[in-house]
Formats: sequence, structure tokens, C-alpha cells
Amino acid sequence: MEKLTKKYGLVTAICMVVGTVIGSGVFFKAQNVLTATGGNMPLGIAAWVITGLLMIICSAQFAVMATKYEKVSGVVDYAEATCGSSYGYYLAWFMVNIYYPGMTSVLAWVSARYLGVLFGWSLVSAEVMILAGFFLVASYTMNALSPKLAGKFQISATVIKLIPIALMAVVGTIAGFANGTLTNNFTSVVSEAVGGSASSGLFAAIVATVFAYEGWIVATSINAELKDPKKNLPIALVIGSLIVVCAYVLYFVGVAGGASSEVLINEGATTAFSNIFGNVGGAILNICIVISCLGTLNGLMVGATRGMYAIAARNSGPRPETFGQVDKATNMTTNSAIWGLFVCAIWRVYFYGANLTSGWFGVFNFDSSELPIVTIYAMYIPMFIAWMIKEKDLGVFKRFVLPAISLVACGFMVFAAVYAHGITPYLAAKKGGTFSFPVLFYLIVYAVVMVIGAIFKNPKNNNKE
Repeated sequence: MEKLTKKYGLVTAICMVVGTVIGSGVFFKAQNVLTATGGNMPLGIAAWVITGLLMIICSAQFAVMATKYEKVSGVVDYAEATCGSSYGYYLAWFMVNIYYPGMTSVLAWVSARYLGVLFGWSLVSAEVMILAGFFLVASYTMNALSPKLAGKFQISATVIKLIPIALMAVVGTIAGFANGTLTNNFTSVVSEAVGGSASSGLFAAIVATVFAYEGWIVATSINAELKDPKKNLPIALVIGSLIVVCAYVLYFVGVAGGASSEVLINEGATTAFSNIFGNVGGAILNICIVISCLGTLNGLMVGATRGMYAIAARNSGPRPETFGQVDKATNMTTNSAIWGLFVCAIWRVYFYGANLTSGWFGVFNFDSSELPIVTIYAMYIPMFIAWMIKEKDLGVFKRFVLPAISLVACGFMVFAAVYAHGITPYLAAKKGGTFSFPVLFYLIVYAVVMVIGAIFKNPKNNNKE
């Protein structure tokens, strides 16, 4: 089987972390956070900080793992080394068929949504949905035909996406203090928090920020193509995560200086851009947001197009001889990329039907942008436990303290997701006043996908564990 060449450096890896995480979430989830907290700004900031700390903790743990393990598709390597080849296979199967395509399909729509705003298109209009499909195919094409170009685009998009965040963080904060908007937003609330209490509102806000913070693990998917990965990948994970947390908190404060909490809840952050920078300035910054979203889409597509290759490289899964092929001209996993695009298309149809319509799938309507993310945090837990058992040559901090804290972080994320998505009055209200348990029905879909993976798993690899 041909191997991928080392073509990416440290800067590209950092941009993978920052560029894949910072995208659409910080822009449209800010509205969700304020809605969940009833416009309580300090509570909203707490949600951004808490989730950011959880991300930093987990990325630090994976940074340590990256110094010891290197094969193909980072996180799959870590799962295989700690919990065995079968666990590594199921994690890879989940990521390529649920995690990557679920997020990638949402990012294609969000990218189209923000561009559609400039033309006055409805968020669920035919124009936006066609444009979303175009963005999905375009991102796949760039990754499939020219991985190096995709890497350069990732760097450029990362720089561009920091422009609106930095401007809003600085100018919005100054303007907010000058006109009193920021002070008023910090000292008043619009309505009662989701669930009727600060704690339930905080949980809902934390789950909302999960989508905005996710994507950093995608950077580990290029470890086989990264120069000196045992050195550069850990640096990229830690530095990238710190940059993201600082950017998000400062941006959220800046947005609060551009409009009242009530307006932000009802109209979103684009109103704050227009108020601060005028209609023309707001439009220009909105274009920067579109590029930001496309950068995140590109980063996720990097992972999606390499998913089946990561499985085939271990001689597992359906037709490893097919999905393990690497194109000699482009050094790209072409067949794996085709599968990645196909599954992304399936999840794009699901996202539209379940989240942008009255609900095509009945009880199986769930948020495909958040629940798969929380699932992967749950799948980290056995890896961290096995790490503490197996890595006897490490010191106390790296062997026990850091993974133990990471376990707490992952457990908290799972609890917050179940609490916020499963039984809160907020979600019940969205479903017509009746209790709804989308977590349960999502888990049914998850179980079906994993059973299909078990059917295709190559049994001859079981003796390698």
C-alpha cells in the first residue's frame, strides 16, 4: 500500500487547529448562548470559558499521546495503541460515517447561509441549499485534486477569519463602553434562563458552545502527512487551542458592545457588525465570515476525505485494497475521498430535513451539529483510562493527573449534553410542548451505524489486539 508523503509543517498544523475550530460556530452560536442564558452576559462568558478549558485539557492530553504514537490519522492511532485495534477501528468508523460528515454538512450550509444574507436569501431557501451543495463539492474537489492547495487555503482562511473576530473584539468593546451598551448588557438580563434556572441555562449554553469549539481533533488526521509529527502536532494542539479560547471570549464581549442582548437574541451577531461598522463595513466583514466558514469546511473535509483510508491502512473495513489507494499524481486518498463526500451528502440531506424543516424524520429528528461531537468525548474516556493503566514509564502528572482531569472534562460534556438535549423544558417547547428525548434516538442511529461497521470489519485483524 502506498503511503502519504510529509508535506505539511508546524504553521499548517496550527492553522488546522485554529482554522478548523474557528469558523461558523463563534458567529451563530453566540446567539444560542444568549438565548440559553436569557441574555445573562456573565453566564454566557462562563459557558465559553468552561468549554474552552475542557478543550484545552483534552488537547493537552492528546498532545502527550502525540509524542508517543504515530501511524495514520492521529486520534485513531491513540485509540488503537491504548484500547486495541478493534476499538481504533470503531472510532475511525464513527468518525468517517457520523462525526466528520455530520459537522461538514452543517458547515456547508452555514457558509451558504452567511453569503445568502448579503443577497437577502432566506436561511432555508433553495438558493442557500444549492449554494451549500456547491461549497461541499468544491471543498471536496480542492482536497481531492490538490492537497497542498487545500493546506495553503487553510492558512489563508485562518488569517482572514481572525480579522472580523479581532475587529469586533477591540472596536466593539471600546464602542460598547463608550455608549453604555456593554455595561447595560452586563448588568441586566432579557428573560429567564432556559430551564428556569442559571444552572440549566449554563448547561444549555455550554452544549451550544461545544459546536463552536469542536474541530481541533481534526488536526490529528494529517499526522501521517506532517513533518516531525511527534514534535509539531503537540505544539499545534496546545498553541492552537489557547488562541481559540482567547479569540472566542474577546469576540463575545465585543459583540455585546455592538447591540443590546435582546437584539442579539432576536437578530444575531450580524446586527452588531452593522451597528459598529455600518452597512458597507458590516457587509465586508460578513464576507470575511463566509471565508472563515469555508476555512472550517475545508479543515473538516480534510478529515472526511481521509477517514476510510485510515481504516484501510490497517487492513480493516470494507475493501481495504480500494480505500487504501493513494493517487500517484496528487498523493491523495482518492477513493476514500469519494466515500467522504458521499456520506457528507447523506448527512446534509438529514440536517436539512431534521433541523431546517418541520421535521422529516419524526422522533429521529436531532441536532447533528452537536450530539456527534459529544459522542466522541464519550469515546475518549476508555482511551484515557487505558492510558493510565498502560503507560507505566511516565511520571505521575502525565500518567494520572492530566488524563484524570481529561476524564472529568469528557464526563461533564456527556452529562451536559444529555441534560440539555434530553429532558430540558427548552427542548420540550421546541417539540410542541411535549417531552422529547433526541439523545435516545440519536443513540439508536449511532448503534445502527456501528453495527454496520461491525459487519464490514475484517475479523482476521482481531488477533492483533
